[in-house]
Amino acid sequence: MVELDHPITTDKPVEDRFKLVLDLERLVPCVQGGKVLEKTGDESVKAEIRVKMGAMSMKFIGTVSVVEQDAGAHTAKLQVKSREAGGSGHANADVTFALADGGGSIHTAAQITGKAASMGEGMVSTVLDAMIKDFTQKFGAAE
Repeated sequence: MVELDHPITTDKPVEDRFKLVLDLERLVPCVQGGKVLEKTGDESVKAEIRVKMGAMSMKFIGTVSVVEQDAGAHTAKLQVKSREAGGSGHANADVTFALADGGGSIHTAAQITGKAASMGEGMVSTVLDAMIKDFTQKFGAAE
């Protein structure tokens, strides 16, 4: 299990950022290599993400769902469940957003298995950390 915390900085109103968190068709493409394949419910989508770890490139396909939300507190928890395309590994995560005026924070608890995990926890943490930092910049700036 890899757990990471990242700050979010934005000049956008907190209500707009909260709507973005809940709009998975707009949120998922903020993740580098992420795209929505289809909407599967009011609060879930089927998505894919392409991840590069060192010389390896992998594709994960799965679901992203909003499992908890509190509009008053501007908090939401998303759950990611994915499998490695053509492999036996998976990448699952609980991503908790706590938003406030000027930004907020993201807490990620990820569980990775298969080829990605074989690269070692240090490599997994480094790649995940870079992906989330990139995401927070895109998230903060997204229209």
